[in-house]
Amino acid sequence: MTTTAEAGTPRVHPDAGRKDPSPRPRPGRIHRIGLPYLLLLPALVLELLVHLVPMVIGIVMSFKELTQFYIRDWGTAPWSGLDNYRVSVDFDAPVGEALLHSFFVTVGFTLLSVGLCWLIGTAAAIFMQDTFRGRGLLRALFLVPYALPVYAAVITWVFMFQHDNGLVNHVLHDQLHLTDEPSFWLIGDNSFYALLTVSVWKGWPFAFLIVMAGLQNIPRELYEAAALDGAGMWQQIRRITLPSLGAVNQVLILVLFLWTFNDFNTPFVLFGRAAPEAADLISVHIYQASFVTWNFGTGSAMSVLLLLFLLAVTGVYLAVTSRGRRTSRAR
Repeated sequence: MTTTAEAGTPRVHPDAGRKDPSPRPRPGRIHRIGLPYLLLLPALVLELLVHLVPMVIGIVMSFKELTQFYIRDWGTAPWSGLDNYRVSVDFDAPVGEALLHSFFVTVGFTLLSVGLCWLIGTAAAIFMQDTFRGRGLLRALFLVPYALPVYAAVITWVFMFQHDNGLVNHVLHDQLHLTDEPSFWLIGDNSFYALLTVSVWKGWPFAFLIVMAGLQNIPRELYEAAALDGAGMWQQIRRITLPSLGAVNQVLILVLFLWTFNDFNTPFVLFGRAAPEAADLISVHIYQASFVTWNFGTGSAMSVLLLLFLLAVTGVYLAVTSRGRRTSRAR
């Protein structure tokens, strides 16, 4: 009987209950892990070719005495060391003085443009939170300036800013009588305001789109509870809306700052190759230093200085805003 029972009992391997400390990867596991990196490879290669390689070439050019005499074979241009950088930051000389003036104009223009874009876009997004008839159509109209091609939109503004038959002078001078005579908007001091107007008109729909998306994540119960406690509209915006949009505004303002500070298409199409002194943005100034005076070494040095400035501003901005968010969370 014992022999029969033992014969009917299945044998169990002595190591059957132990777990394999180093399980072998399943077939295809390595393939699945490497597939995302393989899919990212074309984007990485294009990023290398489109951005990183020209950036490295530009840095090398900034250390060369590259003028029109060496443009056919720029590799044979003699090395100049830091001379191009010394010329660019010598603010007592004409080149450095013009660059410093362009830098201050760009800083003022960027601060005003980013501030107005954020303000108008946020106000429009908050207004669009309420449900009313025609809201979808109005949202689509708000996004038209952002959807239009830059060149088509700016060329339209060029015609509107014309001195004799432009729409702006027709409205301000002929209909509203706000000016004594038609103004020149594309030359002189008024060129700064013309450039600022086009930049804000073109940029605020992007702020509106981002803020409107961020508002969707704020629970409506917070506003209802605040209204029951007696909070008005401005108190709700100050205590609920703006704090909840902190992370969104951090990214939005940084992106708007970088786009506006580096904007080349808008002033170039609006004023041409020679921008007025009042609207001499640093992007156009570097273009003129490189392609008008044919001094590519100095222009490359200016571009490198601009890159270092933007990297420094971005790092400081992210450090300050991140620390502020951590402090507010700790409270």
